[in-house]
Amino acid sequence: MLALATLKGASWLIFSRLIGRFIDFVNLLILARLLVPADFGVTALAMALVLIIDTVLEVPVTQALVRLSEIDKKHLDTGFTLAMLRSVAVAVLTIGCAWPYSLINGDPALFPVVCVLAIGTFLKGFYSPAMVYYARTIDFRPTFIAETISKVCGLVAAILVVFTEGGYWALVANYVVAASVTTIMSHVFARYRPAFSFARINDFAGFMGWFTSSQIVSALNWQYDRLMIGAYVPDKALLGRYTVASDVANLPTQSLIGPALQPLMAAFSRMNGDRHRIGHAFLKAIRIAMLICVPACLGIALTADLVTDLLLGPKWAEAAPYLALLSVSMLPVPYYQTLNSLSLALDRPDVLFRINLIDFVIRTVAISIGFYFFSIEGVVYARLAMSVVMGGVYAIVVRRLLGLGLRRQVVNLWKVAVAGTVMVVAVYWLRMQISHVTLPVLAQMVLVASFGAASYGATLLALGLRFRLGGGRFELFDAR
Repeated sequence: MLALATLKGASWLIFSRLIGRFIDFVNLLILARLLVPADFGVTALAMALVLIIDTVLEVPVTQALVRLSEIDKKHLDTGFTLAMLRSVAVAVLTIGCAWPYSLINGDPALFPVVCVLAIGTFLKGFYSPAMVYYARTIDFRPTFIAETISKVCGLVAAILVVFTEGGYWALVANYVVAASVTTIMSHVFARYRPAFSFARINDFAGFMGWFTSSQIVSALNWQYDRLMIGAYVPDKALLGRYTVASDVANLPTQSLIGPALQPLMAAFSRMNGDRHRIGHAFLKAIRIAMLICVPACLGIALTADLVTDLLLGPKWAEAAPYLALLSVSMLPVPYYQTLNSLSLALDRPDVLFRINLIDFVIRTVAISIGFYFFSIEGVVYARLAMSVVMGGVYAIVVRRLLGLGLRRQVVNLWKVAVAGTVMVVAVYWLRMQISHVTLPVLAQMVLVASFGAASYGATLLALGLRFRLGGGRFELFDAR
């Protein structure tokens, strides 16, 4: 029954992310056609600083509480107190860094943008800690409703700013309003009377040490490329194209894989102590994640020109090559996402720190060299090379953490890899065949996507991979 409960929880999260991403797509379609790439570049550079500070000072209230066997009011009060102190620190540090940051990047417009964005990160600290009760029971319906409403409100705010000729402030308004509404909705669903207390600080302290260290390194990892491009490339339009391409490439892992894997922490926690059972669950989880990720990432890569033309418009055509390669670089991400849930459930945040530290060292060297010799194109190729290296690192960590050998991990995924390869060949062949035929972009997209999905699914069936749901069980299994 645990598998079915996890599936139900994941389905709510996936549905929430799909609706949220649909709203984001509508937002992106409107803003990409009304704004210019330089507007996205300014906002992306400001968000890089805000997100780094926000992530570095992250207080893992929900994650720390989920892993506990019992939770009382004092736990919630301690979590809320830590989150409040963190919000004040974020606001002070962000505003303090805003002016020097604008000087370093030679863009005075960054100062007010960073200061206003800090409002959103500050308000997130008021999020109701009582929402943890829903996470512990793998009930993510309130999360779905809260995120959907916040996305809609953010979209409405952005559209209003666009039509008042606010330019890039539309992107700022979207972030701040969405963050504010999410916090309000958390208190609607999970009533909590705020109280300041450090009574249960010991239950947070050990976990927070490794988690915070990991978050610091992770924040630098995910924003390092944007900081470098923003600092050394005067043309903010180039950063805008790169940023949008990177965000679109992240869609499969953020909208589908991430939500599907989020309930795993609670599920793994219930299996704690039975390493064999956890290992079996990990293999099933990563197989399902890669089953979705492979066709999604490869599909975007194979149709990058159609995606940018259809969704963003002709002025974003130069972002298509970035999108193609960055989408491929996202393939190992589900391994990290699953490892993240596993490590936290096993109370091993030190594992995440070590992974992120390795990533940081490799990323800093690879991206710096790539940017020095080949500018933004070098950054893109460096990220592609890094994905291969980090995929190997994830597999090695899994072997050490769960005793799952590399051969067993490969066997677990070889059918997905073969199906992905067949899909690439099939789609490439089809695009070559229709290259001389004049078809609307939408028609090409539908035709290519349908053909690719059919070839992928048919290959999996031919290899004997089957899906089973019923009787409290949910799994992929090999018919032969």
